[in-house]
Amino acid sequence: MKLVVLDSYTAVSTDLSLDCFKPYCDEMAVYERTPPEEVAARIGDAEAVLINKTVITRRIFELCPRLQYIGLFATGYNIVDIEAAKEHGVVVSNAPAYSTNAVAQLTFAMILHFYSLVSSHDARVHTGEWTNCRDFCFYDPRIRELAGKTIGLIGFGNIAKKVAQLAQAFDMPVLVWSRTQYPEYENQMLRFVPFETLLQNSDIVSLHCPLFPSTYHLIDRSAVAQMKAGALLVNTARGAVLDEQAVADALNSGHLSGAGIDVAEKEPIPGDSPLLSAKNCVITPHIAWACRESRERLIETVLDNFQSFLAGKPKNNVAK
Repeated sequence: MKLVVLDSYTAVSTDLSLDCFKPYCDEMAVYERTPPEEVAARIGDAEAVLINKTVITRRIFELCPRLQYIGLFATGYNIVDIEAAKEHGVVVSNAPAYSTNAVAQLTFAMILHFYSLVSSHDARVHTGEWTNCRDFCFYDPRIRELAGKTIGLIGFGNIAKKVAQLAQAFDMPVLVWSRTQYPEYENQMLRFVPFETLLQNSDIVSLHCPLFPSTYHLIDRSAVAQMKAGALLVNTARGAVLDEQAVADALNSGHLSGAGIDVAEKEPIPGDSPLLSAKNCVITPHIAWACRESRERLIETVLDNFQSFLAGKPKNNVAK
């Protein structure tokens, strides 16, 4: 079995290794990054390939007829032409749930950034404002308490369920809109509601849905207009779920009080993205998944998927 890893760097960085795969293949080639024009050549006659964000198109399947397996260092699988994979009999295994805690953690880091204003107070202290204060303290009166604020979750997979758990620990009512409803999760603090109801009644809207044609630009001008004036928007899902210009315009007009963004429609984010110059927009470079513990679980899951494929019992196959 020949195994090719096309973009190892984002998962491995400088602190982890993929040597654990070597005992399970006869030949292994690892590339930190692969440009689109070199994907087919690097796969060549390999039977298995591991990828994170390298796009695998129908043409790649046609040019690489020996390919039998694609292992994803990711939960989302929109970078692979799944229909073409099915037609060519290729197993495509994703890695679900490895980053649940980390993404939920960053979601609340974004929320607390806006509600507690820690970084802005820290900056003011370090420029001498507290040292020179006439009173024992000073504060920005925009500090707010999370208790009693309603958070709306779009999607209700593993990450959203964790966010809901954290929100309830903060005494926050939770509204959920999802294609699938889970009555067993409903209680006095959590309700499933229509999309419009969520937008109109949430102080914070947090996105946790996959990117499908049905969710592309789900948060568009119409959706933003229905959100409460002064609401906070958080996106740790996929960038294209947002119409970025519509969100930027709402931030600049003050209709939205802030946005915490970890993903962009195009990544790396283009220099002319309207979000970069929007008011009250905090942007991190797609890091919600990237803490060491999550990446260790990711590598373990991808290895387990690969071992299961070799044993003839594929796991997490999204190309059934």
